[in-house]
Amino acid sequence: MASYELRFKRSVKKDLRRIANQDIPFILNRIEALAVEPRPPGCKKLSSKELYRVRQGVYRILYEIFDDKLVILVVAVAKRALVYRK
Repeated sequence: MASYELRFKRSVKKDLRRIANQDIPFILNRIEALAVEPRPPGCKKLSSKELYRVRQGVYRILYEIFDDKLVILVVAVAKRALVYRK
């Protein structure tokens, strides 16, 4: 199975600045794992959009999968209460 290319929206950099430093390595590891398995156990497809989400602690990682191009676009990273408002 080919690995996917990871891409990030510009807003994700801003999202990561708001997160505690001790949590960032765990979040980045989780995002890197998506390149190998874009639909890991525990991921959910959001019903209102063509987005998927995975949990990492109290944070949610929202991303879009483009299977035809083998690309994963990370859209947002934030706590549950904030991530769905964007």
